[in-house]
Amino acid sequence: MSENVVHLHKHTNPPAEPAPVDTAPTVLTVVPDAPPARPVPLWVRSGRAVKTAVTHERTRSAGRAVVRHSLYTFNGGRIAARRAWDGRTGSRYERMIRAAEAAGNLEAAEEWEERLQRFRAARHHRRMDLLHSPVDAAKGVAVGAGMSVGVLVALGVVMAVSTGQVADVVTPLSATIDFIALLIRIVQIVWGPAITIGPFLALLALWSVGRKQHAAPQWALPANVRSGEGEPITPSIVVKALRDLGVPALARAIKEMGDAGASMLGPITIAGCGVEVDVTLPSGVSTNEVQSKRRKLAENLTRHEHEVFITIPQAARTVRLWIADSGALDEPIGPSPLVTDETMTADYKKGKAPWGQDLRGDAAALSLYQRHLLITGLSNQGKTVALRSLALWLALDKSVQFLMGDLKGVGDWAMFDGLATTLIQGPTDEHVIQVTEMVEGAVDEMNRRIQAPPGTTFPPLIVLVDEAQVAFMCPAKDEDKRPYGGSKANSRYFMAVRKIHNQGRAVNVLMWQGTQDPTNENLPKLVREGAHTRASLALGTESQARMALGDKAVDGGAAPNLLRPGLDRGTLVVASDGITIPAGQSSITVRTHYIDDDAATAITDRAKALRDGVTTLHAIDRGEEHDPLADIAAVIGDAPRVRTKDVLARLATRNAGAYGEWSFIDLKRVLDDAGAEPYKSDGVMVVSRDRVARALANRDTEGSASAE
Repeated sequence: MSENVVHLHKHTNPPAEPAPVDTAPTVLTVVPDAPPARPVPLWVRSGRAVKTAVTHERTRSAGRAVVRHSLYTFNGGRIAARRAWDGRTGSRYERMIRAAEAAGNLEAAEEWEERLQRFRAARHHRRMDLLHSPVDAAKGVAVGAGMSVGVLVALGVVMAVSTGQVADVVTPLSATIDFIALLIRIVQIVWGPAITIGPFLALLALWSVGRKQHAAPQWALPANVRSGEGEPITPSIVVKALRDLGVPALARAIKEMGDAGASMLGPITIAGCGVEVDVTLPSGVSTNEVQSKRRKLAENLTRHEHEVFITIPQAARTVRLWIADSGALDEPIGPSPLVTDETMTADYKKGKAPWGQDLRGDAAALSLYQRHLLITGLSNQGKTVALRSLALWLALDKSVQFLMGDLKGVGDWAMFDGLATTLIQGPTDEHVIQVTEMVEGAVDEMNRRIQAPPGTTFPPLIVLVDEAQVAFMCPAKDEDKRPYGGSKANSRYFMAVRKIHNQGRAVNVLMWQGTQDPTNENLPKLVREGAHTRASLALGTESQARMALGDKAVDGGAAPNLLRPGLDRGTLVVASDGITIPAGQSSITVRTHYIDDDAATAITDRAKALRDGVTTLHAIDRGEEHDPLADIAAVIGDAPRVRTKDVLARLATRNAGAYGEWSFIDLKRVLDDAGAEPYKSDGVMVVSRDRVARALANRDTEGSASAE
């Protein structure tokens, strides 16, 4: 039979109900209680309580409130005393004089000095009047009292005559005395409480002055005041921000000026989604001392670092501050006019590409006429979209030709198939070789144009390479051991780009490049300095910013390295004479429109509709056997007819080695021999697609018959 064991603890209450009856014998064992927990000392519990109380948010809030309201009262007294002192003395005028002298405005200093002299003369006159005022006041009181008594007695006489009571003669005088006694009694009653309450009312007034001026440390202010969200920019706020910037010479100068430090400021004007103000720095303070403290200045202005831009205008010892409204730069801008206006066309020579908006909110448009272009930035910041939007606009000018190399190869430029003469897409060394030969073909076309008769006009040829750093860093070499990449004199891609930079602009052969993370290895100095328009998205360091935009732009305030990667995607800092830049500045910040792939495809469809049809090559002919008539048919594409000079240009692009030196005579010879002679249409020589196709068909038929 099993044995039931029941454990009972000492000092425990017995069960409320008896245990169920069991036939097995029950053995009772007594187990002593566990030893009691050691009591926590009182001082330990008190320390924990104090620590919890100190770290509790309500405790911290209460502490901040006590400090805040105490300092409101104390600093309110200081402010009231300062105002009283300014009202009684000429210190205000003296501060204005010092401020005008510090700003170099001698005319204003002289005017304030004249005001100070007038104030002192008026004060001296008032003090001299005080010497004679007691006697004059006594005489006035005596005369006034005598006249008052006489009037009251006369009034009493009139009353006595009217009533027939002689006692009424003193009634007005007695009533006046009683009224004065009543006033004295009222004052006696009120005086005691007024003496008691008066100091509290005075403290309340001082507290109110301090509260209106937020006269307390930032950490003690309420959260809504401390954050400064949406706080408007005023002269006093700008002066305080500059004073607390940590530049000793600037702080001393402003302290000497007092509140008149606002004389350093020009007018605060609304500029787009923010305000703009010019600050003339006092002697001994350089502009780079302010530029180097952009973050601290922004925080002093209750803004984030990316919401304050510092540039250097033409005026000496002056910085220009552009301060955004809180959160305004985090809001997207509107769609591109290329998307919203389906009737828009482009003009390469006279037009400007709608690229985005500047910080003022004005439209930012870029001229592309005879300007080489370089756009750089960190990966995934919108470089390809920014570069592509320019090409999309220019594609709406049907005279523009494109040679494109996309060394990323993920389809970002696929919509230009059927629009670009050449489109190579892919990241491998083989693709780099193809792109290099494409650029070299453009060099041959450039040389052909240069050798043309003076006055000859040429259609724009845009040689565009995206992810160009892949080409510069390519290790492949040709059969002559010449590297495709690198930056040496025998580097094929580097030298081809340099040749276009040197001479291409004059004959409308332009080089556009997009590259990531610029360094001397993946973007050689001679190449980046050959671009007329240089733009940069967010970068990591100032040295990279100098590589991207040049020393002049960075020294003038350009700072793409201060843009926020990811958050400022699509925001560029641009240095170019092709875009309107405020006077005195060397660069401008542009927030570009975002055009997605679907919208880009719709725009290229409109561009294709403007043209006769373009056959896009996806590989470069490397000198293998070629068929001139077949190549002519290929470059004509679907167009019913193409001008002879366009056929020559397309042939040179297709195979520079075979057709780079061709002239109209060479083209005419081939066509005449095939029976597809060029002819005039609307006054220009053209080549007929149908004639060339018929000549090819006849040749193939004759070839088949001969073979039989």
